[in-house]
Amino acid sequence: MDSPFTITASDTFQVLYVDSTDAQTDELRGVLGDQAMLTVAETAADALDQLANDRLIDLVIINETTMGRHLFDIINFRRLEQGFATILLITEPTVDFNVQEKGQPTVDIFPVAFDASTLKKRIYYFIYKKSYRSQQVTQQFANTSIPPGKRLFDIALSTLILVAVSPLMAIVTLLIRLDSPGPIFYKSRRIGMGYRPFQMYKFRTMRTGADAMIQSMASQNMYNKPKPVESTGGQLCDSCLRQGTSCQKPLFQDGRQVCERQFLDEQRDQATFMKFQSDPRVTRLGKFLRNASIDELPQLLNILKGDMSFVGNRPLPPYEAEKLTQTDRAQRFAAPAGLTGLWQVTKRGRAGVSDQERMDLDAEYARTYSLKTDLLILIRTSWALFQKENV
Repeated sequence: MDSPFTITASDTFQVLYVDSTDAQTDELRGVLGDQAMLTVAETAADALDQLANDRLIDLVIINETTMGRHLFDIINFRRLEQGFATILLITEPTVDFNVQEKGQPTVDIFPVAFDASTLKKRIYYFIYKKSYRSQQVTQQFANTSIPPGKRLFDIALSTLILVAVSPLMAIVTLLIRLDSPGPIFYKSRRIGMGYRPFQMYKFRTMRTGADAMIQSMASQNMYNKPKPVESTGGQLCDSCLRQGTSCQKPLFQDGRQVCERQFLDEQRDQATFMKFQSDPRVTRLGKFLRNASIDELPQLLNILKGDMSFVGNRPLPPYEAEKLTQTDRAQRFAAPAGLTGLWQVTKRGRAGVSDQERMDLDAEYARTYSLKTDLLILIRTSWALFQKENV
């Protein structure tokens, strides 16, 4: 099967196959061909290491017969954060789980004795989807780069600050080690200028495994939209109730039947961005680091490397960035990813801010940014650091 899209090195589709045996590895390599790069992990620990380091994984395939369903539960928080799709290979797939929850990455079920052509079609769909979405935006902003003057300013200032704060960063490293178990730095896949992916660095401020709590905290999201009046029809939508029939468009999610119409309505009502006030996942030290913005000091390394600039639009996780690839929203990717930006100094911390307001501010900055506006934003950011906000 030939790809209708040009796949560049930076767009190489990365597949992680988790299986304690190598019985199906060769068959899977045959399915992928030269369209993807396959990495094999024989243990859950190996899989987590692959997901935790700099690898940008697009698809994780888990052989449930050798690894168990618990591995999926373990990596689920990384699936939501990093935006990779997942395929479970199980013995007897009797229920269609192929439901994409709330615009989040897909989970598919296939039999262990899979049909190669069927699995190939599904994997190639993911490959083409990545190529299409990234090229749709990157072609639009193919020639975008940080202006030379802005880049020189970033290099000079980031180098100066890194030298000045290196003792503070050493102290913070020690305090994090003493405060709670886990890594010192938190690395997260982000989408920056021109829709280019990179790894963003922060000091860890949350408990280990905190991302697994996101789904249970959805009701606390500051960007939640007002909930519509709930239907009294249980599993039936209004259309089926009026016709007096059983569900005409059933889907199966987490082992239970749901109505496709109701599911799609719920999807449309979900907020694009996620942010929590008084976040319970944050450690005691992490709360202080966040309020003082010390947790973002490692991003000076991203600025020095050219992944980010001091001022720009905040880099988004892949699953959030993917929702903004429409032409009217993709304009934000014409600007550099930034440590601070127009949105942070105008709307940050306000519970009433909407998705649209944030997207409008991002697009406005992309259209109008200059060295003068950047300096004004940096000054306003300095004032904001003295404000006490529990965000």
